[in-house]
Formats: sequence, structure tokens, C-alpha cells
Amino acid sequence: MRVGYGYDVHRLVEGRRLVLGGVEIEYPFGLQGHSDADVVLHAITDALLGAAALGDIGRHFPDSDARWKDADSRMFLAEAGRMIGAAGYRLSNIDVTIIAEKPRIEPHAGSMRSIIADLLAIQVSQVSVKATTSEGMGFVGEGLGIAAHAVCLLAEEQGGG
Repeated sequence: MRVGYGYDVHRLVEGRRLVLGGVEIEYPFGLQGHSDADVVLHAITDALLGAAALGDIGRHFPDSDARWKDADSRMFLAEAGRMIGAAGYRLSNIDVTIIAEKPRIEPHAGSMRSIIADLLAIQVSQVSVKATTSEGMGFVGEGLGIAAHAVCLLAEEQGGG
């Protein structure tokens, strides 16, 4: 068994779509970044890659590479899922915490869980998405950004890893 942990944070800015967990959310601000800046999928991607000792999202999808400009982060997560399978691991579960003052995440959590499960070819019951606030503290608490933490558990396939 291997545990992976991922974290990502991006600043909220005008003129960008807000995409979290593969879901576009109606909001006057979006996350600034080279790709679509989906902190949820980025944190999960890092957790998966880290658990399998395959590096991190920046190694595989660097922001210095124009190919990833405005890229859909669902592609990053799907590729990380393929990579852990090729390395001999099976995903047991994912647990994600989104930290945001606004917008409310709960109405979108079910859709996020479904998208993540579909991208990784696992059951929705293997994906947890929850949210909290920073109680007004720090830049996330001031509504200037959104962060996400992700933890995953990988199991070795028979004869793999």
C-alpha cells in the first residue's frame, strides 16, 4: 500500500472560468494559472504521482511548455491514472478537501466525484470531495484564492510495483 498527498492553490482573478474538480462553476472570478488552474484535479494528480514515486504535475506537465497553456486538467488526471496503472498500482480511494470562502462547493461535490471517478475508471464511492473555509483568515480566507488538498491510497497489483 502507498499513500499519496497533493496540494495546490491558485489566485482568483477576473476574466477566467472557475473550474473545480472538472466542473465549471458560475462565479465572477476564476483561478489564475497556465492551464485551466483546476486546483482539485491538480492536487489529486500530484497525490497519485507522488504515491507511485512518479514525480509531480510540474515534471509531467510543466507550465514552461506551451502545449499545456489553457489545458483541460481532466487530461492531466487521466494521464496520471494511466501512469499509476502502468507502474503496477490500483487506486483504492481518493479524499479531497477544497478550501474556499466562496463559492459554496457542496452543490457541486456530487458532479466532481462523478467526473473524478470516470476519469480514473473507479467507483464514485471511492472518491470523497468535501469543503471547508479558512474562517476569514489568510489569502484564501480573504477570498483571494482557492486551495485543495488530496490524499490517495494505492495498492500494488499482483506482481507489480
